[in-house]
Amino acid sequence: MDEIPFSFPNIKEHFENGYIGFGYGIENVNKKRCNRCANDDPFVFSSFLCARCGEMCSYCRKCIMMGRVSECTPLISWKGPRLERSEPAGHRLTWDGKLSRGQMDASKKIVETIQSNNEILIWAVCGAGKTEVLFEGLQMALYKNQRICIATPRTDVVLELAPRLQDAFPETKIAALYGGSKQKNEQAEMYIATTHQLLRFKEAFDVVIVDEDEVDAFPFSMDKSLQFAVEKSRKQNSSLIYLTATPSKQWKREVRQNKRQAIKIPARYHGHALPIPNFEWCGNWTKEVAKGRLPKNVAEWIQKQLKLNKQAFLFVPNILLLEKIERICKFYNDRIESVHANDRMRKEKVGKFRQGEIPIIITSTILERGVTIPNSDVAVLGAEDDIFTESALVQISGRVGRHINYPTGNIIFFHYGKTDAMVEAKKHIEEMNKEAREKGYLK
Repeated sequence: MDEIPFSFPNIKEHFENGYIGFGYGIENVNKKRCNRCANDDPFVFSSFLCARCGEMCSYCRKCIMMGRVSECTPLISWKGPRLERSEPAGHRLTWDGKLSRGQMDASKKIVETIQSNNEILIWAVCGAGKTEVLFEGLQMALYKNQRICIATPRTDVVLELAPRLQDAFPETKIAALYGGSKQKNEQAEMYIATTHQLLRFKEAFDVVIVDEDEVDAFPFSMDKSLQFAVEKSRKQNSSLIYLTATPSKQWKREVRQNKRQAIKIPARYHGHALPIPNFEWCGNWTKEVAKGRLPKNVAEWIQKQLKLNKQAFLFVPNILLLEKIERICKFYNDRIESVHANDRMRKEKVGKFRQGEIPIIITSTILERGVTIPNSDVAVLGAEDDIFTESALVQISGRVGRHINYPTGNIIFFHYGKTDAMVEAKKHIEEMNKEAREKGYLK
């Protein structure tokens, strides 16, 4: 109730006219369940003396970051007629680029999926140009007066994607929704939102797209409430499109067995093969770092990058090591910086890296997605660590060679022993190149 920007008499009048419905925030039938996020874990509920109802009232801690939902909190949903335009609005697409053959095939499938209110997985390599593949389908949906949501678990991607889509559709009202967004109560035709924000919607969208390699990403892949949010936000007759470079093993199996509709884009838009990672043994690197130095071949790689004046990512397994490695690397160049998820200067540092002010950025897996540097190389120190899954290593490798003017680059996995994830990631990339070559997508 306190999130709705309308007066109580206005809400009451609409309720009496049957235009809105009230539901329980938390139901307690056999066991507690939050109707906003679907949490039913008893350990994720707490109680407090509630000023509203005057009793001990249970609330959900799972979605508390979006405001408290308790037993006496009503959830309000729209049940009235849908607002229709008297005449079609203009949704001119101004993007004048050209799609590759792989992109064109996927674009046609997206249009068919939206027309038939179906589901599809777009399995595309990193840097394939997935956003541009959406354009034709988005334009068609907008002309049909359909409401669209493009969802991603990360605010960074929302902030990057919203202006790109606004440039492509300048006549369309687009709202970006994330924690702290000022557009929360704005009506729009297209929403770019973090997946958490979908918890605020119920049967609202005709087209839902889970975008930017995020269907396998933490927290989406680990959090059932976010998967629930995607389903809850869809209308009964709607389309659902997943975009990813690294589907789960289960999804791959379903695709092979024709249990999940999918189309692959095995090549990047510029038609060059994906760079293949190289493995380099670097010994017990944690001992070397503890002594205040880097393994010899890692130190040589850093010096080489600085000499070439070529930007690079250096991925490390955890924050404690990251800070130690940063201190060591500043010996080679004091402009080298580190960044991680809880870094207060994260936005500023990433901005400087994009502008070329930081030659090498030492990072956790937070930068495995969403940040593109036109001419860069990548190294992973401790590639054998469990944090570097197959999908993470594929995404990390995908930072290299994305730009049409710089389609090549070097990827090195520095390790103290090969893992299945390392081998599978390399195999994944090689198989995509093979398929792209066989389909004639490569130059």
